[in-house]
Amino acid sequence: MMPQLWAQIDPGTLGVIAAVVLLLVLITILVVFLSYFNLWIQSFLTGAGITIWDLLGMTFRKVNARIIVKAKIMAVQAGIDDEDLTTRALERHYLAGGNVPLVVRALIAARKAKTIPLTFREAAAIDLAGRNVLEAVQTSVYPKVIDCPGKASGRDSLDAVAKDGIQLKVKARVTVRANLKMIIGGATEETIIARVGEGIVSAIGSANNYKEVLENPDRISKTVLERRLDSQTAFEIVSIDIADIDVGENIGARLQADQAEADMRVARARAEGRRAMAAAAEQEMIASIEEARAKVVEAEAEVPRAMADAFRSGRLGIMDYYRLRNVQADTDMRRAIAGVGPMQPAKAGGK
Repeated sequence: MMPQLWAQIDPGTLGVIAAVVLLLVLITILVVFLSYFNLWIQSFLTGAGITIWDLLGMTFRKVNARIIVKAKIMAVQAGIDDEDLTTRALERHYLAGGNVPLVVRALIAARKAKTIPLTFREAAAIDLAGRNVLEAVQTSVYPKVIDCPGKASGRDSLDAVAKDGIQLKVKARVTVRANLKMIIGGATEETIIARVGEGIVSAIGSANNYKEVLENPDRISKTVLERRLDSQTAFEIVSIDIADIDVGENIGARLQADQAEADMRVARARAEGRRAMAAAAEQEMIASIEEARAKVVEAEAEVPRAMADAFRSGRLGIMDYYRLRNVQADTDMRRAIAGVGPMQPAKAGGK
């Protein structure tokens, strides 16, 4: 059916259609060529080795061709001869969400330093791990100074106490260099600050007195550096410098005073307990005295009755009774002369 339809079309019309299609193709090629001409000519003149077909492929793969071309040109012009640093490798890193220009700049910085062995694979892995690879390389070239304690802690100094009880306030500065081999999975600055702070406090605590620390502050640095505090961290400690040491409070004396106050309170509590027990015993004795007096009164109340029985039975005569009264009167007179007064039962409390 189609061959018969094409046979019915005038040859002149077919020529016009072919010319239009060819013109559209040429226009499309020209537009594409003009779109990537600047990038292609720049890549060609700098020796980056990116063809026009590579640029077209980037368009279909949704890759920003301008970023890839500029990154490849930077690497070539800087003399990066890493065999893994290809155009396709840059595209893959871009599609993986990496920062291609940052990785290339980090490689250039590492090459210019001449002492940092960094490959494109390692740089790309560090970048995809979420670390700033360029900052890591720069920290390897130019060591970084970290304040201890950190500013985020809100403390002005590290407080430690020597064996003599004197408090010392210390400020330190830690110089670190990035360890690219441990940048992935290694501990961060916070760990370095915590370890150095712990080491400083321990070093001061082992000193016999605060004067030793003030005379030789470098002993703290030596003691801390010997502990290898940068193990399993993303940094290598270059030096630990004691910036300032101030003498604080006499913690030992204050603790002793607090202990003495606590002991005094305990002694007071025990004395108060003994006083309460003595008071209770006194009250028990008073009660016993009153009980004895009650028994005496009860016994005295039986005397008249006994005397009456003695009178009735004849065991006690009237003269015997008078003699008993005379003895009592004589006793009362003697007490009156002595100023004691007549014999009376003593009052409660023995007064």
